[in-house]
Amino acid sequence: MKFPKPHTLKQIAEIINTKYIGSDDFPVLGMNEIHVVESGDIVFVDHPKYYDKALNSAATVVLINKEVECPKGKALLISDDPFRDFNKLTLHFKPFQSSNSSISASAKVGKNTVIQPNCFIGNNVVIGDNCIIHSNVSIYDDTIIGNNVTIHAGTILGASAFYYKKRPEGYDQLISGGRVVIKNNVDIGALCTIDKGVTGDTTIGEGSKLDNQIQIGHDTVLGKKCLIASQTGIAGCVVIEDEVTIWGQVGSTSGITIGEKAVILAQSGISKSLEGHKTYFGYPAEESRVKLKELATIRRLPQILENLKNQNDS
Repeated sequence: MKFPKPHTLKQIAEIINTKYIGSDDFPVLGMNEIHVVESGDIVFVDHPKYYDKALNSAATVVLINKEVECPKGKALLISDDPFRDFNKLTLHFKPFQSSNSSISASAKVGKNTVIQPNCFIGNNVVIGDNCIIHSNVSIYDDTIIGNNVTIHAGTILGASAFYYKKRPEGYDQLISGGRVVIKNNVDIGALCTIDKGVTGDTTIGEGSKLDNQIQIGHDTVLGKKCLIASQTGIAGCVVIEDEVTIWGQVGSTSGITIGEKAVILAQSGISKSLEGHKTYFGYPAEESRVKLKELATIRRLPQILENLKNQNDS
């Protein structure tokens, strides 16, 4: 998430009331999670296990809960609770805006696009040309939709990320300030949910087709011309490369990559990154021919054991 205009380190520190290490006028351009940070961004870290990763990332400002040696060319914001202060910055630069109409006055809708009754189109939404938005679709603030997109009834684009920090008194949510971006020629079925990024974009690539009742988590990037069947659940921060096919009731863990033209058979569970150009099945998902041989062997176990018993008896 980039700020509307550049800020200085001193200005950011004043917003969250923290100590800082670096020059007052050190430039700060935005804020992002570790997997999408760029030069000029703030990244937060609150566990020693991840200090090195944050300090050596592309981010040039690190919001951290311990005073450490500052890497050359970077700056630090020292906070007793980086998670809380990252949320403060999100609320400062991306405050919630209520809407008093079904289609926000700041939304932009392209030529020949049809929006059926009972839809909600939030603030700063952009919808391209020749789209069909069926009834009862909710499109949250800042969503970007390309041309020739069809979205079926009851789908929700832009709900908050499922991202929480456990505290003694309960759970704190990391506030989402990102977007959903739908590219051209995408079809999205009924009752799908696509969460916005925490600071970046959840993206559905050009020409991809989604069946009904699919969940896609925050910051996931779906490539071009992918097919996803009903009741699939994709966790946050997943990269799915071009022309991947995922059949029904597949579930994935977060932070993995599924390679180009991979095929995931129905009811599989993806627990790690998968290479492209292969077919996978089972839990944990493995190459289907390997998994199917394993299942065939398991089915034969009673007979194998019976044969062994007979051999021993004789």
